Amino acid sequence: MDTGSDDVELERILDAIGPRLRRLRTGRGLTLEALAASTGISVSTLSRLEAGRRRPTLDLLIPLARAHRVTLDQLVAAPASGDPRVHLRPLQKKRGSVLVPLTQYPGRVQVFKQVLSPRPPELVTHEGYEWLYVLAGRLRLILGAQEFTLRPGEVAEFDTAEPHWFGPADADTVEILHLFGPRGDQAVVRARPSAP
Repeated sequence: MDTGSDDVELERILDAIGPRLRRLRTGRGLTLEALAASTGISVSTLSRLEAGRRRPTLDLLIPLARAHRVTLDQLVAAPASGDPRVHLRPLQKKRGSVLVPLTQYPGRVQVFKQVLSPRPPELVTHEGYEWLYVLAGRLRLILGAQEFTLRPGEVAEFDTAEPHWFGPADADTVEILHLFGPRGDQAVVRARPSAP
């Protein structure tokens, strides 16, 4: 076993953590002070970590992974191992709806295939953004005071801080691809409003 090349690889992985932490923080629009407040790690320690002047340890990386909503593997960029395929496990939801997670790790964007059964609208708001692509059926989307009907091949994306709800437009189920990310973006809807 070549321990020299192992040491070089380890140093390369460790050296990449600081710049990755800085990209994650600035990509989320966070200051060092805000990140320090949410993790309990001092501003000076965070600054030294990002600059590569402080060796990353688990007691520092775990709260940072939580704050950035990424896995430790994503923070460290550990080499891929094992089977990369996602083994689909459909989850039965309320009123006959089915949710199939298409991503394995709770990273920045989560992807689902959903089959939604009819249910009454209930507007919600939360931090993040959503992207919906209709595979089959018709999707009713309520976004604030507007209502839209999307057909197969149509897409909607919106900031989830806006009150919203989506489900079947009629008595049949609707099948969609659903992407959810924790950061808010401007609402862009690519569908026609429903007839009054």
